[in-house]
Amino acid sequence: MQSRTHTCGELRIGDAGKQVQLSGWLENLRVVSANLGFAVLRDFYGTTQIVVESEDMMNQFKAITKESTITVKGTVRERSSKNPKQPTGEIEVVPESVAVLGRCRYSNLPFEINHSREADEQVRLKYRYLDLRNPEVKKNIVLRCNVVAALRKAMTEHGFMEITTPILTASSPEGARDYLVPARKHPGEFYALPQAPQQFKQLLMTAGFDRYFQIAPCFRDEDARGDRSPGEFYQLDMEMAFATQEDVFAVLEDVLPPIFAKYGTYNRASSAPFVRIPYNEAMEKYGSDKPDLRIDLTVQDVTGVLADCGFGPFATKKELTNENGEVTGSEETKVVIKAVVVSGFEGTRKFIDKTLADVEVQAGSKPYWFRMDENGELVGGISKFVAPIKDKVVEALGLKPGDFVGVAAGKKTAAQKTAGVLVKTLGAAVPGHMDKEQYAFCWIVDFPMYEIGEESGELEFCHNPFSMPSGGLETLLAAERGEIDPLSITADQYDLVCNGVELSSGAVRNHDPEIMVKAFEMVRLGEEDVKKKFPAMYNAFCYGAPPHAGIAPGVDRMVMLLAGEDSIREIIAFPMNKNAQDVMMGAPSEVTEHQLEELHIKVTKTEEKSEA
Repeated sequence: MQSRTHTCGELRIGDAGKQVQLSGWLENLRVVSANLGFAVLRDFYGTTQIVVESEDMMNQFKAITKESTITVKGTVRERSSKNPKQPTGEIEVVPESVAVLGRCRYSNLPFEINHSREADEQVRLKYRYLDLRNPEVKKNIVLRCNVVAALRKAMTEHGFMEITTPILTASSPEGARDYLVPARKHPGEFYALPQAPQQFKQLLMTAGFDRYFQIAPCFRDEDARGDRSPGEFYQLDMEMAFATQEDVFAVLEDVLPPIFAKYGTYNRASSAPFVRIPYNEAMEKYGSDKPDLRIDLTVQDVTGVLADCGFGPFATKKELTNENGEVTGSEETKVVIKAVVVSGFEGTRKFIDKTLADVEVQAGSKPYWFRMDENGELVGGISKFVAPIKDKVVEALGLKPGDFVGVAAGKKTAAQKTAGVLVKTLGAAVPGHMDKEQYAFCWIVDFPMYEIGEESGELEFCHNPFSMPSGGLETLLAAERGEIDPLSITADQYDLVCNGVELSSGAVRNHDPEIMVKAFEMVRLGEEDVKKKFPAMYNAFCYGAPPHAGIAPGVDRMVMLLAGEDSIREIIAFPMNKNAQDVMMGAPSEVTEHQLEELHIKVTKTEEKSEA
């Protein structure tokens, strides 16, 4: 190895007496006296203590700024004061010479390397190369590398071929915003970076490849959040020909649990088969299509019990008034009321107020509450409205002394969402309701194929328009004839969820052009629309496509769960900030007029209005 015989994490007591050369970064120098001091040398593999025992050598070390890269030649010896917490804690190196390989020209660092995670995130991202010197930060990138290698090995062992698909492709008419790339040779036309390799992998199935996978980069111009990085992310993309939903489930249920058990913060992971929960059941029971099964709380519908109990938000009718404030009639509110019962609750009023305020911020609607005291009386919150029907409420919810009840009300989707946030927030905050140290997987299945659009008021695709409708063409024809409600049609689509995080969406694909056209006709799009929007896939399917199915678990989210991190930026080597900016490289940035001219692009900027 150039400039070194060993790494800084390698030497042990058996190496005592050896002549060695180590290279790395000078992490620290502790001066005891003019001729005694202790330096810490750090490289990728660990740290080694260097003991300075002469005034001349001390002067040499004192002249070196922290975080300079240096090389040290010396002799290994046993330490008199050992550090059992450090792998190299039984030895130290007595230096004969030290040389600077790369000087740090700044005496004041942006942050202490070993405490970089305590620094402001913008500063960390700007000096990411320093942030990554912190072993605690670096270990997440090492983890990511190991996980990706394990995924590749497992997929290959299952007979999948790794095939790379294009990065420059056509703009997609569906999904998130594209990142567009101007085509210099085709003025006024643009490539797009792929939001996912979806169409390409389906075309591979049509081309006769049987099992495909790829650690695929995907690009979407969307906002950041804790579990989503803006701009760029990676997924374990896979597709199988002549496959059903069961085939996809079998592969992932065999591939993922060993990886989660080996590399995860928790060493327990669900074994096959994973729990399967129909979408409608998930929304009713957990208030979410991303349930965290580590939590034992569930949602109960109490509309029939609490509606019209005298509390305004629970009323099934709303009075209508004219401009003079006179009551002119009433209308149905379509209120739905959901309850979450938490046993063994000992929280204070301050805790309740703070917790429910957090729920309101996350859910966007106000939750309510009451509780049963040790005497069996309903107290607090909205109890004065509930107490008159106490017997019905106690029977419906199975209440016992010490129980706390969180309540959500509103239109069905709003009530479900608020109840779901109550489950997650209270489950995590109240002791005894969350078995945290495990990875709990589940499949969400039977997604609705269609829904009524909030803005259009008409039938629209609910999730993936290319999923095979359950029952195929006959189901669509039955809906067209009015024999079944289109909203009752489910799709052969599935989500993989772990600990309340959606790892992936997948589906059995709609590979039949006739079924595809009929599915789009349900949302007022004809065959010509399908041909125009998806020409390659439609035409390919007309040449005889096999039934196929696939899925694409997110690698970034997977590693985030394995590392036990709350932010996805912690497991990406060079992440963007929340505003999709690379503050280290200065991207995005302006380019020269010459570059724009070559691309036949003119940039227009909206001038700010004068305050005058």
